Amino acid sequence: MASPIARVVLDVPLDEAFDYLAPDARPDDVGRRVQVPFGRRKAMGVIVGLSGHSDFPAARLKPVAHIQRDTPPLAAADLKLLRFCADYYHHPLGEVVLNSLPTRLRQTGESTLPSRRRYHLTAAGQALQVADLPPRAGVQRKLLTYLQEKGGAWREELAECAATAPQAIKHFLAQGWVEESEELPGTHALSEATAPTLPALTAAQQQAVDKVRDGGDGYKVWLLHGITGSGKTEVYLRLIDWALEQGKQALVLVPEINLTPQLEERIRRRFPAKSLVSLHSGLNDTERVHHWLLAQAGRADIVLGTRLAVFTPLPRLGLIVVDEEHDGSYKQQDGLRYSARDVAVVRASQAGVPIVLGSATPSLESWHNARSKRYGLLELPERAAENAALPQVHLIDTRHHKPDQGFTSPLLKALATRLERKEQSLVFINRRGFAPVLMCSACGWVAPCHRCATRLVVHLRERTLRCHHCGHEERIPLGCPSCGNADLVSVGHGTQRVEETLAARFPEARILRVDRDSTRRKHALRDMLEQVHAGEADILVGTQMLAKGHDFPKLTLVGILDADGALYSSDFRASERLFSQLMQVAGRAGRAADAGEVLIQTGFPDHPLYGALQRHDYAAFAESLLEERRQAYFPPYCHQALLRAEAPKLIDALGFLDAARKLALELDYPVEVYDPVPAQMARLAGKERAHLLVQADARKPLHGFLKAWMAALRRDKNAKVRWSLDTDPLEF
Repeated sequence: MASPIARVVLDVPLDEAFDYLAPDARPDDVGRRVQVPFGRRKAMGVIVGLSGHSDFPAARLKPVAHIQRDTPPLAAADLKLLRFCADYYHHPLGEVVLNSLPTRLRQTGESTLPSRRRYHLTAAGQALQVADLPPRAGVQRKLLTYLQEKGGAWREELAECAATAPQAIKHFLAQGWVEESEELPGTHALSEATAPTLPALTAAQQQAVDKVRDGGDGYKVWLLHGITGSGKTEVYLRLIDWALEQGKQALVLVPEINLTPQLEERIRRRFPAKSLVSLHSGLNDTERVHHWLLAQAGRADIVLGTRLAVFTPLPRLGLIVVDEEHDGSYKQQDGLRYSARDVAVVRASQAGVPIVLGSATPSLESWHNARSKRYGLLELPERAAENAALPQVHLIDTRHHKPDQGFTSPLLKALATRLERKEQSLVFINRRGFAPVLMCSACGWVAPCHRCATRLVVHLRERTLRCHHCGHEERIPLGCPSCGNADLVSVGHGTQRVEETLAARFPEARILRVDRDSTRRKHALRDMLEQVHAGEADILVGTQMLAKGHDFPKLTLVGILDADGALYSSDFRASERLFSQLMQVAGRAGRAADAGEVLIQTGFPDHPLYGALQRHDYAAFAESLLEERRQAYFPPYCHQALLRAEAPKLIDALGFLDAARKLALELDYPVEVYDPVPAQMARLAGKERAHLLVQADARKPLHGFLKAWMAALRRDKNAKVRWSLDTDPLEF
C-alpha cells in the first residue's frame, strides 16, 4: 500500500502546500503541527490534508521528520476560517496558518499544557482538629488551618502558609489527611465563589439583551450603539452569562491591550467560578501558549484578547463580542493585513453563533449595514448610572481666546474650579513627547527623521529626539546643524510639555501623565489607573490611551487641545476618526452623579463636526458622512484594494506599480485601476513607498480580479521591490 502523502503548509511567502511522505500519518493528523525538512533546515508546518497520491514522483518526496502529537490538531472549523483569510486577503495560506499560532507552537519542540498539583483534605483530614497535632508542630497546625479555610491549595500556594509547608504536606499525604491531584491551570473553580449582585438594567439594556437572546443561538450580527456610559459592558456580561448557561465559550475582543486589565477584572468578578484567559502582546510566550491551549482544550470558558485572539481555537464557541468595533487597531497593518472585526463576523457566520459589535461611534461600514438591515441594531440612548447625564460640550474659539503655552484662559479657569471642588480633570492631546518640532530660530531648520518623511519629536526629559514612526532616536543637538545657531526652540505641544505647563500653573495639583512613554514598564498602566480610582490624581494628561473604555467616576472635566489638525487631512476617513475620538474622550466626563463638562479649543467653532459633537448626535453626523461617501463613490459604496510597494528608491517602487497597472488593464474584469502615486508618508524606515488603488462596485468581481492579478504578479520576481496587497485598506 502506498505511503500517505501529507500536504503541509509552511511559514514561507509561497502560495502552495508541499507534499511529504508520511507513513505513520493518521486521519486525525490533519491540522497537526509537523516538522519537515525544507532546504537545508527543518521547518515547522501544519498538515492541511492527506492524500494517497502526489503530482510529484514518490522518489522526489522527502519524509516528514516528526508529527507533533503533543497538542490537539487545529479543528476543521479553524482551518476553514484560516483558508477564508488566505483567500479574502490574498495571502499565502502557510503564513496565515502558522502566524495564527502562538510563537512557541511555531518552533520545534514539545508544547503541552502544564499540569499543577493540588491538595485537598480527605474525610480524615476534615475531621482532624488543630488540637490533635503536637503543640510543637507549628507548621503542621498552620497548614491544616490554611487548607481548611481555603478548601485546598495549589502546590505553589503552600509557601503562603509557611516556608516549610511543601515539606509538611508530605507528612499529611503519608497520614492520609490530604490527597493529591493533577489539574490543568485555569480549570479550578473557586470554592469560595459566591453569586455576585447584579446591577439593575435600564429598559434599553434589558431590551438589547432580550433581542439577542430571543434571536436564538444561531448566526446574527448585532450592532450595539450605546452612548458613552450607557452600560454596553453590562450588556456584554449578561450575554456572556447566557452563553455560559448553555455550556458554550465566549470570545471577547478589545482593540488595545490597555483596555484588557479593567475588563478582565470586571469579568472575573462577575464569573468567579469560570475560567477566563487573556491573549495579548503583554503576555510572555509561555503564558500565551498556555492560555491558547486552554482555549483549544475547551477548558477556558471566556477568552479576552486583542485582534490576534480572533483565531483562537474554541470548540464550544457560543458568542463573540467585539468592543469598540470602530477602532482602527483591529486592522493589522503588516503581514496578513486582516481586520479582526470583519474576520470575527465571518467566524460567527461559519460557527452559526451570534456576534455583538459595540461602540458609541460605530464605523460607517457597520452603521450602513445596520441601516440597510444586514445587521440588527440595538440602541442605548441614555447613561446607565442613576442621575448621570451626557456632558455639556463647549467650544473655546482660539481666534478670540489666544492660547498661552497651549491653554486658553477659560480652560485654565475650569481646571482651577475642579481643583477647588476636589474633582478630577482630563487634558487630552493626542501627541506624546514634549513638542513635535525642534526648530532653529535663525535659519528655520527643523529636525528631520532621515529614515522617514517626517520630523523628530522632542522628548525633553530624556534629552532625545525620537521618531514615532520608525523608532529612531538621537541626542538633541547643542546647536543648529545648518547654521550653528545655539538658539533652538521647541514648537508645538506634546504630553510632556502640557504636563510641565500644568505643573507650573498649578503647583499644588497632583498631575498624572498617561501615554505610551509613561506606561512602558509592565503593569505601569494598571498602577496609574488604580491611582486615579483612589483619588490620588487631580489632573490627568493623556493621549488616546485614555480616550475609551475607562470609567473614572470622579472625573468631571475634559479639556481637548489641538483638535483641528485632522480637519486638514486628505484622508477621507479623517473626520470620522476625529469625531469618534472626540466623542469617546468627551464621554469620560460626568459618568457618575456629578455633571460633566467638555471644553474644546478650536479655531473652527462653526464646523459641522463640532456642532454634531455638541448635540451628541452621532446618527446625524454619520448620515451626512455617508451621503458624502455615496457622492464621492467611497466605501461602503465601493470595495477597494491597495497594492503597496517599497524600495530604496521611489522610482523603483513607482516603476513596479506602473508595470502592475499595465498588467491589471490586460485582465478583463469590471474594476477601476488608478495610477500609482507616492504614499502619504513617502519614506518610512529608510524605504520609499508608493501605492496603487483598485476598486469595484461589488466584492465578487474585485476578488476574482485580485486572484488573477496576484498570480501574475507573483510570477514576476523583482528583488528591488517589496510589495503587498491590502484588501479593504484603512490607511493610504
